[in-house]
Amino acid sequence: MAAQRKTACIGITLGDPSGIGPEVVARALAQPDIRKLGPFKLIGEYSVYRNYCSAKYRNCSFVDLKSISHMQWQPGKMSRASGKASLLALEKGIGLIKAGQISSLVTAPVSKEAIGLTNPSFHGHTEFLAEAFGVKNVGMMFVAEKVRTIIVTRHIPLSQVPKAVTPVSVYKTIELTHSALKTMFRIKHPVIGICGLNPHAGEGGTIGREEITKILPAIKKACRRGMTIRGPFAADTLFSPDIAHHYDAIVGMYHDQGLIPVKTLCFKNLVNLTIGLPFVRTSPAHGTAFNIAGKNKADPSSMRAAIKLAAQLSS
Repeated sequence: MAAQRKTACIGITLGDPSGIGPEVVARALAQPDIRKLGPFKLIGEYSVYRNYCSAKYRNCSFVDLKSISHMQWQPGKMSRASGKASLLALEKGIGLIKAGQISSLVTAPVSKEAIGLTNPSFHGHTEFLAEAFGVKNVGMMFVAEKVRTIIVTRHIPLSQVPKAVTPVSVYKTIELTHSALKTMFRIKHPVIGICGLNPHAGEGGTIGREEITKILPAIKKACRRGMTIRGPFAADTLFSPDIAHHYDAIVGMYHDQGLIPVKTLCFKNLVNLTIGLPFVRTSPAHGTAFNIAGKNKADPSSMRAAIKLAAQLSS
């Protein structure tokens, strides 16, 4: 389903009220250089947000959902009520996108476990947004200043990864990445590096054959269609800064293979960008951090980066 004509406004969902989402949004918008990227429409619980920000900014409006009472909210404590509130905020953001009232969406962290107490089928923002807009092929691209990475498989058990890595899934990820680099990042001739699945990229088939039977066929197909693709390479060296800078994006095969290196190298300013949607959606690359919620310890750097990237890609 395509979004209607958009207005130049960035929507920000506040995530789980009991997590650090409201705090990092408040601390990010407290900085004038971030506010000038607006206008913004904040979506969530104002009764929670005002604990972190009492200021009213000219270009920031608030969609107050009023779905959680003061008695139901406790910083750092996961609950059914906070999960339900965070899902309601996301659903409202989707509605605003479809109505053309916001042009892009920045999402603060939610707890899958908390949302699962009322919606057991919820597997994450990416999957929920894809279903809401009828999109079958979406990807999680993690964006930092000097590296972009995307993963073929997302939130599945490690034991299921070898079966989920297929010539089709690898090719679809390559194609999606290539398209995003050209259309969103305006790179005319993207160069993409591909990780192997096995140690040392299979060592010529002696440590697994997935590189030969699944990954190489996808690479060859992409090359036949005019894309510049390199690999598969051993993942333990591909993310080295001396090597990674040769590629506009790196494709990993599974969650930790792609995310451990980029979070180690770039955690504070890393952004999760959903590619394949009919609008720009970004989020900070961290979770709800219940352990520090409400303690004035949350670092807003990743949220600031997520807002900046949303503004950049929406312009």
